[in-house]
Amino acid sequence: MEKQKNKRNIIAIGIIIFFCALLVIYFGITMYFTNHFYFGSTINCVNVSGKTVEEVDEQMISEVKEYTLELQERGNAKEQITASDIGLECNSEGKVKELKESQNPFEWIFSLLNKKDSKISEVVTYDEELLKECLDKLSCFNSGNIIEPQNPSFQYTDKGYIILDEVLGNKINKDILYDKVINAILNGKKTIDLQSSDCYENPQYTSTSQEIIDTKDALNKYTDSKITYTFGDKTEVLDGSTINNWLQTNEKLEIEFDEKKIKSYLDKLASDYDTVGNTRDFVTSSGTTVKVSGGDYGWLINKDEEVKDLITIIKEGQVITKEPIYMQSALYHGNNDIGNTYVEINMTKQHLWFYKNGSLIVEGDVVTGNVNNNCATPTGIYKLKYKQKDATLKGEGYSTHVDYWMPFNEGIGLHDASWRSEFGGNIYRTNGSHGCVNAPYYLANKIFDNINGGSPVICYY
Repeated sequence: MEKQKNKRNIIAIGIIIFFCALLVIYFGITMYFTNHFYFGSTINCVNVSGKTVEEVDEQMISEVKEYTLELQERGNAKEQITASDIGLECNSEGKVKELKESQNPFEWIFSLLNKKDSKISEVVTYDEELLKECLDKLSCFNSGNIIEPQNPSFQYTDKGYIILDEVLGNKINKDILYDKVINAILNGKKTIDLQSSDCYENPQYTSTSQEIIDTKDALNKYTDSKITYTFGDKTEVLDGSTINNWLQTNEKLEIEFDEKKIKSYLDKLASDYDTVGNTRDFVTSSGTTVKVSGGDYGWLINKDEEVKDLITIIKEGQVITKEPIYMQSALYHGNNDIGNTYVEINMTKQHLWFYKNGSLIVEGDVVTGNVNNNCATPTGIYKLKYKQKDATLKGEGYSTHVDYWMPFNEGIGLHDASWRSEFGGNIYRTNGSHGCVNAPYYLANKIFDNINGGSPVICYY
């Protein structure tokens, strides 16, 4: 029993000695940290572990003097801002001591578990003008080095549109970088990664943005359209290979149509298929062939309306066969759009023929416009506008009733002329009409009963 008691006493004494030793060590270290910073202490990213206030003041001055801020840019480029560039100076007097006094030396043990970077505000000063000048001189702000950010774009291929990746570029937001640099300087940070710090101006969209994908799908819908134009027995096919040249997207990803290019396409169709005013080879009733130009008869595409119609069709992705919208149409397509129902007027012979479905219905002498009074009937191929019974023709100094009125060139038309007893010959030279074609009653009547609006009227010398 005595031995066990002695053993317990020895253990107790050992424990007491151990704790006393710990207390001696604790208070010894506490005495050390009365004048020294905790281990693991940093001030504005500067390690001051175990140093006195005087040592830290000297260290801060040295650190500031040698301070360099590195800017890590895209493309592995790096630039530096040094203390001398911006007039950087240390301003830590009294503040380090104040920070040291905030460290309770008896709590040093807790600092081992909770290491943190202490902050001292306004520990450094810098020249704002020098800093701005320094930033302006950075290579990343040289206009020749700047690559603007670009949204993804679209490229048409044989298989439809594809998305071309966005361009990140390297354009920096100077205001953001300025704030980041000031923050780094004041806090003693030595590097700024411009990418992770969001200093760059980035494209609004990326190639995976839903808006970009939706726009690509819309473009493909448009170019999937197929319009087959018919011109009699001829056709012209319009598809994505041409339509894609008319499409472009704006900054809001709205698809816009280049109407000038659409009109250029329609201009080509018109040059191939419009016939109004064209010079035609016309085989006369006498068997000779004459060239007749001018007039308003023929095909004439209404380009303005057709542009609107095309845009609607393309937006709906239609596949259709259609004729273009015409401002004016003729009776037939092809080289001979006159057909075989027409009025032929040979103004040299002052004679008229009317054919219907290839058969001569009636012919006879007429009187055309007075040449001496500059009222000659114009040559050309015209479209009969309409026909009217019992019309009153009015002009400067006259008002005349006619039984059959068939206008074909504005106020000029074919009509009966009961006031004339003779037709043909050279009457038109000195006693012609005001421009109209005067016909005997029987001739005007026969034509009126057999002709329809839209029929060609061919006037030639």
